[in-house]
Amino acid sequence: MRDRGFLERIGAVDGGYVTPPRYDWASWSPGDGVFNAAAMAKYSVQLADRLTGFIERGDFVVLLGGECSNLLGPALALKRLGRYGVVYIDGHSDFRTVDNSPYVGAAGGEALALVTGRGQPDLTDLEGRGPYTLDSDAVLLGIRADDDYLGDVEKAGIPVWPAAKIAEDPAGAADGTLEHLDHLDGFWVHLDVDILDAAIMPAVDSPDPGGIDHDQLRALLRPLLAAPKCAGINIGIFDPDLDPDGRYATELTDTLVAALN
Repeated sequence: MRDRGFLERIGAVDGGYVTPPRYDWASWSPGDGVFNAAAMAKYSVQLADRLTGFIERGDFVVLLGGECSNLLGPALALKRLGRYGVVYIDGHSDFRTVDNSPYVGAAGGEALALVTGRGQPDLTDLEGRGPYTLDSDAVLLGIRADDDYLGDVEKAGIPVWPAAKIAEDPAGAADGTLEHLDHLDGFWVHLDVDILDAAIMPAVDSPDPGGIDHDQLRALLRPLLAAPKCAGINIGIFDPDLDPDGRYATELTDTLVAALN
């Protein structure tokens, strides 16, 4: 995305890079909790430290790269500053916990659960601030109808717009989301690009059919990102190794530039 002029095309100032720790789970086995948790916790605090200053001075933040656990950093930064919500745009609910699964593992499959306080304290209660987002302050957009944890999300009272419903009326989904979060100090948008249909965006960790297209994603994102209370967005899961000719990077960059402009 950087190679395609993303920063210049959205008029951004480069805020730098927070180097992630080595992704090491060689010694992990089922029952050990989230793998790489200690390193992830340290990284999340470092990322929050970098983001807090930008958000405090009113900058709109665009955070590129990584996978869904990247949400922990901005969620912690925002909890330091007030009561903020999260708009979780993803093809999957990422709501796996030890209560609904035999064991947990990759934080990317648990990110929404973690930011709402479900899981091990070394990730859910950094600086004693957990939960970073209340259930009432979260919205889930884009999951497929057969998501394993949809019932748990609904039981928590988190509003859900599945991908099929968004495809029918993306602007309506955005309006409903903004109305739900209107009482907060602000909100953050999490975007996993596997919300796009697998035929359109196969360069992700878990491509699935039944997603939305680029036009629908633009229509969903534009009102959310333009809202005065939107503090920023993190964009992840795109895998350049699965895009050897750069076609999907070009299409994704064009969509996000259009949404951000």
